[in-house]
Amino acid sequence: MGFMTQLAEYLYIKKRDPNAPRTSWMRKMHWINRVSIFMFLTAVIIMIIKLILRKH
Repeated sequence: MGFMTQLAEYLYIKKRDPNAPRTSWMRKMHWINRVSIFMFLTAVIIMIIKLILRKH
């Protein structure tokens, strides 16, 4: 599975593979990865907004 496919599944852009194994550890790992991606994107957006507001 490619990186971009995995990222699209985490961000709910693409449906996940129904044939993929579903274990409790895999669900926990994916949940943690999803949270970290959302936190990173939020931080990047906040930094961009601060840079834009600081220039004016």
